[in-house]
Amino acid sequence: HRELLDLTCRLANTLKKYGIQKGDRVAIYMSVSPLSVAAMLACARIGAIHTVVFAGFSAESLAGRIMDSGCKAVITYNQGVRGGRTTELKATVDEAVKSCPSIRHVFVAQRTDNKVQMGDRDIPLEEEMTKADSICTPESMDSEDVLFMLYTSGSTGKPKGIVHTQAGYLLYAALTHKYVFDYQQGDVFGCVADIGWITGHSYVVYGPLCNGATSVLFESTPVYPDPGRYWEVVQRLKINQFYGAPTAIRLLLNYGEEWVKKYDRSSLKVLGSVGEPINKEAWQWFYQVVGEGRCALVDTWWQTETGGICIAPRPSEEKAEIIPAMAMRPFFGIVPVLMDENGEVIEGNDVSGALCIAQPWPGMARTIHGDHQRFIDAYFKAYPGYYFTGDGAYRSQKGYYQITGRMDDIINISGHRLGTAEIEDAMADHPDVPETAVVGYPHKIKGEGAFAFIVLKEQTSRVDHIKEELKTIVASKIAKYAVPDHILVVKRLPKTRSGKIMRRLLRKVVTQQSSNMGDVTTLDDPSVVKELMDTYQKYKEKSSS
Repeated sequence: HRELLDLTCRLANTLKKYGIQKGDRVAIYMSVSPLSVAAMLACARIGAIHTVVFAGFSAESLAGRIMDSGCKAVITYNQGVRGGRTTELKATVDEAVKSCPSIRHVFVAQRTDNKVQMGDRDIPLEEEMTKADSICTPESMDSEDVLFMLYTSGSTGKPKGIVHTQAGYLLYAALTHKYVFDYQQGDVFGCVADIGWITGHSYVVYGPLCNGATSVLFESTPVYPDPGRYWEVVQRLKINQFYGAPTAIRLLLNYGEEWVKKYDRSSLKVLGSVGEPINKEAWQWFYQVVGEGRCALVDTWWQTETGGICIAPRPSEEKAEIIPAMAMRPFFGIVPVLMDENGEVIEGNDVSGALCIAQPWPGMARTIHGDHQRFIDAYFKAYPGYYFTGDGAYRSQKGYYQITGRMDDIINISGHRLGTAEIEDAMADHPDVPETAVVGYPHKIKGEGAFAFIVLKEQTSRVDHIKEELKTIVASKIAKYAVPDHILVVKRLPKTRSGKIMRRLLRKVVTQQSSNMGDVTTLDDPSVVKELMDTYQKYKEKSSS
């Protein structure tokens, strides 16, 4: 903690030297590392607002976030290192800031020994930090001043900058970390999330550090250099709580148990799951194989907007039951309610509905940067007087909560939340593709994958070529993980008379629920349904052959 304070103060004084002050926005585009944590804390210390952008995002995604938030500076690395590969972080930042007039300085740290192009606004970070004072008095802040912004996908194409404030956020992150994971002084807490996501903010940085914990930073991937990587780290660092994503568990499950059993996991006390609902098979494997059936497994439900965990099996009475693949119990002060289509509260148990929260809690987001109306519309308009989560949920016979998935056009790819509209907007830039519709479909490893339906301008022999171009466009406009697994060319899309695409029909086609199409009377031409099913069938047969 002493070393982290030194690092943080030197970085903070460097930012101040170059004119960053209270209220200024700073973008952080770095891989997980002690220095990237210090960069977040340095901003917090001087009252600047950090916006961390996941280092896998493209230059265009980064530029969009910098412009929307009006950042004055970017902190980055010369290169990133992940899973045995280097990524060109500084080159991506250079590309991004070409279209960002608000950027005065780019602070460049060294993750590798390779030299990168340095221009007029670029500042070598470590070099400056060695000259800086190691004492930086923290700025005095109001409890409702902004601490950070983090962009997340919405159901429209434009990502929204979720705003979290000082006191409430920190209190909520610290309390949930302590009680959900039963954190005890001296424990080693291992959350393997990236700092580019809210999980990294709340359970790698702010929650654990506020509780004086030892927090593990994981920069790599679960399968590099081999699929035993997580468990090697658990053994070597004697990790007590391990918090990760279902998508990684599903991936590792395919490699078999020997990679897990090769390492000593006796230090583990609590396992946690985050980012998407965990399926029963992955839950059982995580609990029995990784945790040897002796660790509490907490399936945690929360969102970027909630700041911290809202529903999880713990805290609870000592040894209270944990039901596989269920988030179960609301945290202190969280009052979940289920709503029906008419906006009425559903009473009783063994019922399903739209998951809302009935009263405010300290960690909740305060606004969307620059667009408070969108904040109101997205979360408080659907069910006046309640916060609408966007998720559907089931309340069991015993009154426990199980999250059933999104109720809007948002998909969850490997724990990355992504609006289908974002992928559609990216693909719409292709001159030969006038119309696109993207839906999620169940994917063995990723949880959900993206399936794109496209309409082409005219008959063309370049179909495969166009598909490859579309994949490249999506990767460069958003990120590699957003690229659709399947692209199907169709004659037309199913539309209502008012021209709205009926995505639920496309979802039914892809999940082969053709017998259960629901109400199709609002379709402009109901014969489109059979047309789509035939096209999909042919595509499937071709793929499997």
